Amino acid sequence: MFSKVSGPVRLTDRVAALLWEEIESGRLAEGDKLPTEVELVKQLGVSRTVVREAVSRLRNAGLVEPRQGLGVFVMPRRIRPLDLEADAETADTKSKVLQIVEVRRAMEGEAAYLAATRATPGDCARMRQALAAIDAAVVAGGDGVDEDLAFHRSIAESTGNAVMVSTVRYLGEVLRSGIRVTRANEARRADFIEAVRQEHHAILAAIEARDAKAARSAARSHMKHAASRLQDADPVFWTETEAVDVDLDTTP
Repeated sequence: MFSKVSGPVRLTDRVAALLWEEIESGRLAEGDKLPTEVELVKQLGVSRTVVREAVSRLRNAGLVEPRQGLGVFVMPRRIRPLDLEADAETADTKSKVLQIVEVRRAMEGEAAYLAATRATPGDCARMRQALAAIDAAVVAGGDGVDEDLAFHRSIAESTGNAVMVSTVRYLGEVLRSGIRVTRANEARRADFIEAVRQEHHAILAAIEARDAKAARSAARSHMKHAASRLQDADPVFWTETEAVDVDLDTTP
């Protein structure tokens, strides 16, 4: 059914995009079962981890759902809730990414505020595990994008607000490419990497201390500093990132 995937783009991105296209085109219709994990690994020539991450993205985007003991099935087609490309078609990469940071600043500040009032010890443990995963990804030479998203998603999940969780998950998939550019900028300098690490830990510390105002301030400050780091990036960085498609649509 599928041919093997390869190339310079991350394999997870390519597999997610391939499966997405199968669903959007109707070749995989509502109610159809996706090939099993083993079948996808064999057909695409990628690892199980890549397949799992790609399918997880589709699940987060509401395109598929796993059914215990049966497999993963295509969900009914949805009306696209947001047309984020409409007003961004003429924006350059830098403008798009800074707009993304503004949205995250508003969303994540309130998520952190609520998390500080509602998070359980188990929630805090998951946030701490997510931060450890970011550190591990950086040490291993990865970009840490998925792990970064997982940390912020864990904060949203600890609010107990289903709408907040769904919105953060949706925006996480939509804004993934913008977050990748942000982290690429931060990865250029050791002081940036350490600053981001400290900012993340400040958010968690405030949540664990049940200090809602401090948690909101720490989350908003994190986004403010992210914007500053982007503003300070040299022209060479932005010339290189013009090749990155900062996609504000819902396609992986």
